Amino acid sequence: MISIFVILSVISACSTSKEGEKEKSDELTYATVKDINDMNPHLYPGSMSAQGMVYESLVENTEDGIKPLLAKSWDISEDGKAYTFHLREDVKFHDGEPFNADAVKKNFDAVQKNKEKHSWIKLSTKIVNVEATDEYTVKLTLSEAYYPTLEELSMTRPYVFLSPKDFKDGGTKDGVKGFHGTGPYKLTEHKVDQYAIFKANKDYWAGAPKIKKITAKVLPAGETTLLALQKGEVNFTFTDDWGTDSINVEGMEQLAKTGDYQVVRSNPMNTSMIVANSGKKDSPVHERSVREAIWHAIDRETISRDIFSGTVKAADTLFASNVPYANVELKKRDYDVNKAKEILEEAGWKNSEKGTAMKKEGKPLTMKLYYDSTSPSQKAQGELIQDSLKKIGMNLELVGEESSSIANRRTTGDYDLLFNQTWGLAYDPQSTISAFTSESSYLHATEGIPNAEQLYQKIEDVLTSTDEDSRKALYKDILTTVHEEAIFIPITNGNVTVIAPKSLNGISFEQTQYELPFEKMYFE
Repeated sequence: MISIFVILSVISACSTSKEGEKEKSDELTYATVKDINDMNPHLYPGSMSAQGMVYESLVENTEDGIKPLLAKSWDISEDGKAYTFHLREDVKFHDGEPFNADAVKKNFDAVQKNKEKHSWIKLSTKIVNVEATDEYTVKLTLSEAYYPTLEELSMTRPYVFLSPKDFKDGGTKDGVKGFHGTGPYKLTEHKVDQYAIFKANKDYWAGAPKIKKITAKVLPAGETTLLALQKGEVNFTFTDDWGTDSINVEGMEQLAKTGDYQVVRSNPMNTSMIVANSGKKDSPVHERSVREAIWHAIDRETISRDIFSGTVKAADTLFASNVPYANVELKKRDYDVNKAKEILEEAGWKNSEKGTAMKKEGKPLTMKLYYDSTSPSQKAQGELIQDSLKKIGMNLELVGEESSSIANRRTTGDYDLLFNQTWGLAYDPQSTISAFTSESSYLHATEGIPNAEQLYQKIEDVLTSTDEDSRKALYKDILTTVHEEAIFIPITNGNVTVIAPKSLNGISFEQTQYELPFEKMYFE
């Protein structure tokens, strides 16, 4: 998963008639800097915002905890190894196929056939068997108790449901033939890198949405989207899952000042951070002292104030204190350039010629920071950090790449530093913590620290613990270790921000930054 903001823009659709242009109150079009990509919900290239409209899970994560969704109820065995789900009986896939226990089993089996791909989500390693005990009852058996089971089943992917008729060769890991879910919207048309059209599911089990058509239109980030907003062609934006910005904060504020827009922000959702690759032994980042120096040399308050206009808060720890189990007392590393220099000098780094990087045993203190090339805010943060690190004798090269390329670097370990973000409120701490051991996520970042195997064992133990006090103690140990090792250098605590016309009602947020419930929106 890649860090931070994607901004999408929803454009009110208009039609032209002899009487002139008339706004349609049941259509929206959102502008995205990237295509929705492959909508297979059992893989990861697709836009989660788009997938969230089409697919659903057995349960959903809410502010009040886990609630029923496609499962109307469930039972958990005393030993925590068996979950029995009782399904809704009034649900159909978009292609008319019935949603039942057989369909659930086929989807779970399809995901598990590719479980190496899902190693970041520990549930994939715990599932032993999925059984359809009758037409609308499914029993999920685990190898051991796993407390985040329901939370992970509520995620946008991969444990969501696609019509079995869309399967290819009996599965989904090698692609699918269609994208028919059970959600409030159907994907009806898709032209790659241009647009995608979603139409309301009139047979949706929870009632047809009032917004009848949603178009995802690919537009360049920056001035193009801002001009579209100013002209009235675009009238809605929100932060989303790909880490890019369609417009900057100043542009949003300018629109809000016109009085035609409302600005709505969620509670803190995630932490934007720089991931330091401790496992890269040929890089200075392998040294804890270097990582600590970087931490002290980053001015988070200035980033919050000057780049985000105070709309996000400076972060001191990997997780905000409102994340479960994360209210742990940890040593604060303030912005302190002199302290950063002191740490480097004590570690044996020595000043070289004026204007050049410090050296140690002839090796220069030089690294690369990868950022999403479509994110102006990441680029701006990188430039500020680059300037600050230069003051302590560290040369930082900024490299902008597509988010998919950065994700591949994270998987292969081919990086010194890169921008990323925690999974987010509903997913954490368990998802980000689990990713510390995953080759597709943060294994390379964590594997270079002393006693890494002990850390991994504690992660395994905390996820299978059935004792609350033990769980709290283990999380404290885990968070303390990664904090002291300065592997994940926090920058800001982010939220989801919506700018919308005042006539649009029903704006709300999920317990995740990756989706926005379009089905609840309507115009006055």
